[in-house]
Amino acid sequence: MSTTVDEETAPGRAARRRDRRKAEMIATALQILSSSGYQGMRFEDVAERTDIAKATLYHYFPSKDALVSAALEKLTGDVLTRLGEALDAAADRPPTEQLRILIAEQLHILTVLYPEVGKLFSFPAPWPAEHGEAIKTMRRRHDRLFREVIDRGIASEEFDCPDPAVALHCLHGILNHASIWLRPEADPDHQTRDAVVGESLRLFTRG
Repeated sequence: MSTTVDEETAPGRAARRRDRRKAEMIATALQILSSSGYQGMRFEDVAERTDIAKATLYHYFPSKDALVSAALEKLTGDVLTRLGEALDAAADRPPTEQLRILIAEQLHILTVLYPEVGKLFSFPAPWPAEHGEAIKTMRRRHDRLFREVIDRGIASEEFDCPDPAVALHCLHGILNHASIWLRPEADPDHQTRDAVVGESLRLFTRG
């Protein structure tokens, strides 16, 4: 009986080990991309930081571009999932509160969870065409969440926003810049974070 159980569970354990190793490679690639950019990311560096042979890395990702694509998609998926869940939890609230929650969650993502987001998606960097187009698509998917809330706020006259597209660009500028200087460990009671959220809302609300 024990042998049967071992035979059944061994493939599952092996798959989990592969998934963990792959996730570690992707996380390492994101760190290097955010600090060194696409041109500065080398397979050798990813392999060294994850303590694996370069040949093992090629087993998971046949090329640098395959690893970069997986890293960007993983990052985008995680960010969109978190924002979507925050918005779903506030589905019965007015647009002002929904936008406040989205802004706060975005700032949490930028300063705590994924500081790579601002560097990768917001600041100009040389990317090959295939990744440049992918990043634009990912940014559009991200902005759509915010824009839908903003449009609802305008329709309900909660927001006074003559040009929503410009206001949204300004919002991301505020949040991306805040992610550079706002340090969560220096703001344990979230007063500074809440102040950034409040000032950001002024781009859209009356008064």
